[in-house]
Amino acid sequence: MSQKTVLLVEDEDNIALALSHLIGRAGYALRRVATGTDAMVALAEQRPDLVVLDVMLPGKSGYEICQLIRRDEALKGVKVLMITAGGGEMERRKGMAVGADAFMTKPFSTADLTQKVCALLEGTHD
Repeated sequence: MSQKTVLLVEDEDNIALALSHLIGRAGYALRRVATGTDAMVALAEQRPDLVVLDVMLPGKSGYEICQLIRRDEALKGVKVLMITAGGGEMERRKGMAVGADAFMTKPFSTADLTQKVCALLEGTHD
């Protein structure tokens, strides 16, 4: 079976670096973009298995991107993990309402993130 791919959409370099390291260490191929606009281009170029999507992004918000993914027949089945620093219950509900498969609030432990990414990619749920 081919290696699972993750598209990381995160505009903060230090967070992106840490997430890239974790996802790579878990054995997944990773591509990173820093804006909502670039995310749409990346999704059109190569369909990932999972999108790790920050809510607050330049260009388009994570919510907008998630809605676009869910409306696009070519992206059917792509998992979406939304992450946010403004992690109130309203943000989580909105993320789930627009179609996110999971939602995490920064800061989160590296173990929690790795477990969530693996669960989404391998089809196991906690």
